[in-house]
Amino acid sequence: MLPTSLPQDMHHALLIGRLWVPSLGPVVVAITSQDVLDLSALAPTCSDLLEKPQAASRVREFMVSGRAARLASTTEALSNSDENNRQAQQPWFMAPCDLQAIKAAGVTFVASMLERVIEEQARGDASRAEAVRQAVVAVIGDNLRSVKPGSPESAKLKEVLLAQGMWSQYLEVGIGPDAEIFTKAQPMSAVGSGSQVGIHPGSQWNNPEPEIVLAVNSRGEVVGATLGNDVNLRDFEGRSALLLGKAKDNNASCAIGPFIRLFDEHFGIDDVRQCDLSLKVQGPDGFVLQGSSSLSQISRDPLNLVSQAMGQYHQYPDGMMLFLGTMFAPTQDRHGPGQGFTHVVGDVVSVSTPLLGTLLNQVTTSDQAPAWTYGTGALMRDLARRGLLA
Repeated sequence: MLPTSLPQDMHHALLIGRLWVPSLGPVVVAITSQDVLDLSALAPTCSDLLEKPQAASRVREFMVSGRAARLASTTEALSNSDENNRQAQQPWFMAPCDLQAIKAAGVTFVASMLERVIEEQARGDASRAEAVRQAVVAVIGDNLRSVKPGSPESAKLKEVLLAQGMWSQYLEVGIGPDAEIFTKAQPMSAVGSGSQVGIHPGSQWNNPEPEIVLAVNSRGEVVGATLGNDVNLRDFEGRSALLLGKAKDNNASCAIGPFIRLFDEHFGIDDVRQCDLSLKVQGPDGFVLQGSSSLSQISRDPLNLVSQAMGQYHQYPDGMMLFLGTMFAPTQDRHGPGQGFTHVVGDVVSVSTPLLGTLLNQVTTSDQAPAWTYGTGALMRDLARRGLLA
């Protein structure tokens, strides 16, 4: 882990995160290019911090006041966040969220929507994917960007595809009126940058999903953004959509970080809408995969996805972290012609964009990744011990 994890415009960026301090437990912090600063006196949890009106201004004022004590060097804490070389008695960065629900929007880009249809048609068998891909594209084409989800045009397209026997549950959420919103992981279970990410050991076809993740408070206000890797099992989900929970929510299968960048005069939702994500996978076998995902090509506006996830029908009193989906669905052959891409243990996955930095993780299997043992109860006990619970 190196300072390249930080945004390119670090002199403007207002970053918050969580630092594991061995004598204290998780501490909510602000991050500058030089120092990691304690925000505990402002808010005991990330969720509480984002609930404050004008959270960005409150954080900046607190930092300027001199009340935010220095906890560590940013460079040293980043370096120690590498799980493979971590010194247990030194501070390291965790996923920047804590009590928030971790939700995800699926099938929000045309490219990934077509790949979900292909998974379904191939019944989760990677060896059939290329033949199915050609057949699907021959019928529905490969450019549906002009179709607005929920529009009269999308309804007409649905009628045509139904008549041709090509309608899919993935097309329903991709161009229908209702977005796919699902629970990616449980609160407190996400891993941060530098930690290992897990794939189910029974999966033979899987991939990373580089995404922007919005930080949303309980009032439905988007107050910041970060990066995420929605580790996905294509074979499990392809066999049945009812296996979505098993395809998505496994130990260490959700990576978020490195930090939440708060919205302020230098960064906001319009910047998110224009973000270009870069993904790189470097394998222990010398394999290299590179790809990108551009938020400008998303089918549904990020704020529309927030309103579909939270509102009068569903509340999240501790706020939520919302993955916005990806247009990246790797098809590059790795193990032979027509086999497509799948992870191997030891892959190093980086997700980056200039205004949010880099999220870096190494792939293992979910049974070999460190077990998730520190939950909400443990956090409350640590906060009570520190005298931070009113």
